[in-house]
Amino acid sequence: FDSLPPAHYKETMNTILLLIQQSETKLSVPQVAVAEYEIMEQRLRELKDLQSSLQEQQKGLNYLSKTVEDMSRKAPAEVSQRYRSEIEVILGRWKKLSAQLVEHCQKLEELMTKFQRFQNDTKTLKKWMAEVDVFLKEEWPALGDSEALEKQLEQC
Repeated sequence: FDSLPPAHYKETMNTILLLIQQSETKLSVPQVAVAEYEIMEQRLRELKDLQSSLQEQQKGLNYLSKTVEDMSRKAPAEVSQRYRSEIEVILGRWKKLSAQLVEHCQKLEELMTKFQRFQNDTKTLKKWMAEVDVFLKEEWPALGDSEALEKQLEQC
């Protein structure tokens, strides 16, 4: 009986596996091109929420690891190996998921910065084009007015 995990172990295991599975599913959704900054912000919030959920369950993961170590000392070799293998798989998935979340957040933050810069550049360009349009629609100076022609040449 000493070599079996406590009931809390299975509950914690199920909770963590469910969280990992849900997070992996959310990350596996194909990324689409987004042309709205608000949608990018929403996606970043979702990713940050996933990171927070993982961090909140870190204690549970630590508990599982410690429990497996404790059981390994008491349990027969084959039972001990089974639980070690199980926790190693979970730890591997956990690390991979954590790394993917960090990578996705960084990439999205970079894209958001580029997107904002592009929007600002577009506004600047539109403003400049409007000013050029006004300039082009201005009346041209008379041919004999060399001072006005020089001024317009400088503006060009």
